[in-house]
Amino acid sequence: MGDAAIRAFRRNYEALLRQETGMIPEDTISPATGLTSFDEIAAATSDDQKLLTQAVVIKLNGGLGTGMGLQGPKSLLAVRDGVTFLDLMVRQILSLRKTSGANVRLLLMNSFSTSGDTLAHLERYRAAGLADASEVELMQNQIPKIDAATLLPVEWPADPDHEWCPPGHGDLYPALVGSGWLDRLLAEGVKYAFVSNSDNLGAILDPAILRHFADSGAPFLMEVTRRTAADRKGGHLALRKSDDRLLLREVAQCPEENLAEFQDIERHRYFNTNSLWLRLDLLKEQLAADSGVLPLPMIRNNKTVDPRDKKSPAVIQLEIAMGAAIECFQGSAALDVPRSRFAPVKTTADLLALRSDAYEVLDDGQVRLAAERHGVPPNIVLSDDYKLVDQLEPLGVPSLIKCVSLKISGPVHFADGVVIEGEVEVRNAAGDRRILPAGHYRDQIIEL
Repeated sequence: MGDAAIRAFRRNYEALLRQETGMIPEDTISPATGLTSFDEIAAATSDDQKLLTQAVVIKLNGGLGTGMGLQGPKSLLAVRDGVTFLDLMVRQILSLRKTSGANVRLLLMNSFSTSGDTLAHLERYRAAGLADASEVELMQNQIPKIDAATLLPVEWPADPDHEWCPPGHGDLYPALVGSGWLDRLLAEGVKYAFVSNSDNLGAILDPAILRHFADSGAPFLMEVTRRTAADRKGGHLALRKSDDRLLLREVAQCPEENLAEFQDIERHRYFNTNSLWLRLDLLKEQLAADSGVLPLPMIRNNKTVDPRDKKSPAVIQLEIAMGAAIECFQGSAALDVPRSRFAPVKTTADLLALRSDAYEVLDDGQVRLAAERHGVPPNIVLSDDYKLVDQLEPLGVPSLIKCVSLKISGPVHFADGVVIEGEVEVRNAAGDRRILPAGHYRDQIIEL
């Protein structure tokens, strides 16, 4: 690993030895209020080619879809009709280039696990200049897992790969420095970076937000959106009482006695979408001021060395959150964006919603909630029968455009023409798969 990654790890490891918890108690923060909303800036659309030429889109692409039974990069999961997350990301970039005439850059922050498969898939876009690693890849670092008993790097001869882990998406900053990409982008005249998760298909470079960010002079902008019942465990925005700086509090940083306040979506209204805007020149200045390492709060993640073997030795993974950098910059800001800019796929329930008519997939690669949803996604709860993508396929895809919530238990198949409206629960206690016939189902419990 490069020097920047080593210094970041050392800082977090020393925090672990000091027994820092990284906790942010409720009495040290206030709810974030009075944020600028996307509606206020959307009218100021910009076709500023020069501004777009100064922009880079960075997608966090280090994750494997193991939680959903995938063997490769999550971004290679098909959304609809064989079109993957990665294909849609490329469509977004190519559409921006075509409409603006600006050579908008795309960087994928790959991990050692995703690099090979991702670059192989990108070969189909070689003509667009999106295939060579030297042009599109920002490599994520690796750090040692810490033996919870000894606080030494864990040893696991059965599979030495398990001795290492990613440092969380906060590794973006050491990776930009250590790879040379930060200096290279600045040398090429790139000043603004839009960063988002590869599984958030609603996150596209919006010229209106870019113009707002450029005009604001802020070093850092976080896109946030109103929390719903589905976001109770997600990191929220808050204001630190001691210095009035915005900060991000993840659930791992919340003391157990404050969980009720953490999950109160009326008190803490804003959820971090993990879509960020960075001024790269000011990032370089801040890194220099912080001796090369942003002082991001350390997050202690307790795991087992073999994630599939809960009896294997306990380890500590030291992680940092990308959005936590909001507290590192004087003048950081947040923007209240509509839910249409947040369409992540973390579970098979998310994937089912995305494949339904509750979402629209546009020709330019953008994915957004249907207008009729008024910014609120359907709340879907699936039993363990559908934990993996392969298990989801036999279910079928009903119409969910008017669905408030859908709960499914047991093996079910939706026939073509099933329309779910309001709050519906489908149960099948039998072992064999049962078919729900075509028809409209509204506000009811269905026993098959």
